[in-house]
Amino acid sequence: MSRPRSITRRQVLRSGSALAALVALEGLPHYAGAVAPKTDITGELASYMAATRHRAIPAEVVEACKHRVLDTFGAMISGARMKPGLMAAEYVRRLGGTDQASVVASQLRTTAVNAALANAMCAHADETDDFEPVTKAHPGCSSVPAALAMAEKNGASGEVFIRAVALGYDVGCRLLMALGPDLVRNTHRGAEGTSSTFCALGAAAPLAGLDEQRMRFAISYAAQQVSGLWSWVNDEDHIEKAFDFAGMGARNGVMAVTMAEAGMTGTSDVLDGAHNLLIALSTQPNPGAMVEGLGTRYYVTETAIKTFSVGYPCQSALDAMLILRRQYGLAPANVQSVLIRVPTDAVGIVGNSAMPDVNCQHLVAVALLKGAVSFADSHDTSLMKDPTVLAVRRNLELQGEASLMDPAAPRGAIVTVQLTDGRQVEHHTRFPPGTKENALSTEAVGAKVRDLIAPVLGGTKAGKLIDQVNELEKLDDVRRLRSLLTT
Repeated sequence: MSRPRSITRRQVLRSGSALAALVALEGLPHYAGAVAPKTDITGELASYMAATRHRAIPAEVVEACKHRVLDTFGAMISGARMKPGLMAAEYVRRLGGTDQASVVASQLRTTAVNAALANAMCAHADETDDFEPVTKAHPGCSSVPAALAMAEKNGASGEVFIRAVALGYDVGCRLLMALGPDLVRNTHRGAEGTSSTFCALGAAAPLAGLDEQRMRFAISYAAQQVSGLWSWVNDEDHIEKAFDFAGMGARNGVMAVTMAEAGMTGTSDVLDGAHNLLIALSTQPNPGAMVEGLGTRYYVTETAIKTFSVGYPCQSALDAMLILRRQYGLAPANVQSVLIRVPTDAVGIVGNSAMPDVNCQHLVAVALLKGAVSFADSHDTSLMKDPTVLAVRRNLELQGEASLMDPAAPRGAIVTVQLTDGRQVEHHTRFPPGTKENALSTEAVGAKVRDLIAPVLGGTKAGKLIDQVNELEKLDDVRRLRSLLTT
C-alpha cells in the first residue's frame, strides 16, 4: 500500500479550495460571513475607477469640483504656515526622495508619496477644509493632495485631474456608507481616518492609468492600510489630527496606487472576498453602497465649504450667533446668558476642546465680542486665556440636542440668548453658508481662498492661482500650477 502523499502549504494555496484546506490544516476559525458573495463589488468599483480618466462628468459636477480644489488649495497654503504643516514639510524634507511632486508654499520637491503626506497635513493643519455632512468625513484634505501629487508625477491635464478628485470624494464617502459611519465611530474608530485612505486611493488611481486588475490590487493595498482611531480628540496641537484626517490617508492612497503602478500584485477581491475589508470593519456592512449611484451621484457636490476656519459642528452655532447679534444689537453688556444646542454627537468633539478652532463655547464667545471670527481669531491660543473672552464664556452653555440629530440637516444648531431686559431671542441655523442647500458662489469661494493664501503667496500670485483653478479643465498639464502653489 502506498503511503499517503503529504500536502504542502504551497499546494494548498494553489488549490481551488484553499481557504477550507487552510482551516483544516491550521485550525483557523470559519468566521460568519467570511464566504465571498456572488456579486463582485471589488471588480465593479475597479472597472469604474479604471475608466474614470476617460469618462466625462456633468458640468455642475465640474464646477463643484473646481470649488473644492480651490478651497483645499487655500487650506493647504494657509496650513503650510501653521505648526502641523511646518512640521510635515520638515519631516519629508529630511526623508529626501526623487523629484516627483511639490510641497506647497515651499521650494521642496520630493516623491509623490511624501508630497501627498505633507500637503495633506497642510490641508488639515487647521479647520479650513470641507466636510461631508452625512458621513461627517473630510474628503478634500486627502483627495486633492493625493491627486495633485500623482498629477505632478505623471503629468495630467486639468480635465483628468478634476475627474480624479471627484472619484476620490466618491470612493472615500462610499466606503463609510458601506461600513455605516455611526457603526465606525461606535467602535472607537474615527470615520475620517478610515475614509481618508480611500479618498486618496480614488483620487490617485486614475492618474496612474491602471487597468482593472491593477485597480483591484491598489484597492487591496489601500484596504490593508486603513486605520483611524478616534483618539485624535485628545490631540491639543492639531498635529496628529492633521495626520489622521489627511496626511495618513493621502500617503496610504498614493502609496497603494504607486505600488500597483510598479507592478506589485495583491488580492483581487478585498471588498467582497473572504475576510474582506467591510466585514472586518463593520458589524452591519452594506457592500452595495460602495458602487450604488456611481456615475449619477457625485459626493463632491454634497460637501460643505466652510465659511469659518473652525470645526464643522461650530459652523451653524457661529452663524446663528452672528445673525442674532446683527438683528438685536447683541453685546456682552446686554446678554445675560447664551444656550448653544448642537447635535448630541457633536458635544464630545467641540465641547471645551483644548484647540481654539474646535471649541464651540470659545468661538461663540469671540463671535459675540467681535462680531466676526477671522482665521487669525480662530487660531489665536492667547484668546483662550483672555480675561474678557473668559468672562463671556462663563455665561455660555453648550448642550446636546437629540432633535438636531436630523439626517436631513445633520450639523444644525440652535442658539438661544437671554437678554438683560428680560427678552429671549433664538435662531436655528439648519444649513450654514457653504452647504449644498446654501451654496457659495464661485466669487465667494474665491474671496475666502484669497484671504487665506494672499498672506503666504502674495496678492498677485493668489489672484492668478484662483483664475487658473476657475478654468482648470482647460489646463493641459497640472504641473503648470507648480509656480503658483510654491514660493
